[in-house]
Amino acid sequence: MRDQTDLNRELDRLQQYLPNWAARMVRSLRHPACRVIRITLAILLVLGGLVGFLPILGFWMVPLGLALIAQDVPFLRRPMARFLGFVNRKLAPQGSA
Repeated sequence: MRDQTDLNRELDRLQQYLPNWAARMVRSLRHPACRVIRITLAILLVLGGLVGFLPILGFWMVPLGLALIAQDVPFLRRPMARFLGFVNRKLAPQGSA
């Protein structure tokens, strides 16, 4: 339960740094009713990221897909919460923590 709370907290923090359209999309995908869409999109993002050397696709798709699927796969929650915490610390303006 704590891992889910940590993941949700870090996703909430990350949404603050996203453009409005992206934050709305992440917020809607995190809704429990979107589970099938979230899992499908997560798998497609990870698979697309594995061929990131191709044009348009990129390796950035892998962590995004893992962050989405971590909502539904308990053993991914803690590592993704830590990773997102690291990203959020890097995105935070200097002087704030």
